[in-house]
Amino acid sequence: MKIVLEGETAISLHPVEGMLTIEAESEKQAYTPFHMLGSALAGCTFEVLQSWATHAKLDVSDLVIRVEWDFAENPHRASAMRMNITWPSLPEERLKAAHRATDLCGVHATLSQPVPITVDVKR
Repeated sequence: MKIVLEGETAISLHPVEGMLTIEAESEKQAYTPFHMLGSALAGCTFEVLQSWATHAKLDVSDLVIRVEWDFAENPHRASAMRMNITWPSLPEERLKAAHRATDLCGVHATLSQPVPITVDVKR
């Protein structure tokens, strides 16, 4: 799997053989926590679609998932996320089923609901 940083507000996931790699246009581009959040959503969605595709005997080698987000302030946070899935070899009659399968991603479900966070700072 390859994650490509597309600026400060987007990543794309490409299914490639071998170890996970993270690429950027420049060595100055940092892999920020927001990139990690987008990568988690894309990675989870890919795993769900790959599992579904295996059962449906479909190829995922041309599947690309792009996640982009907007920022809001006070506090600084991601305020909206959009996921675009490009899958040229997916048969037209399988589009709706693939879309339904994306709802099975646990990261998507987590981000769609408020999650209480407890912080304990010790010394």
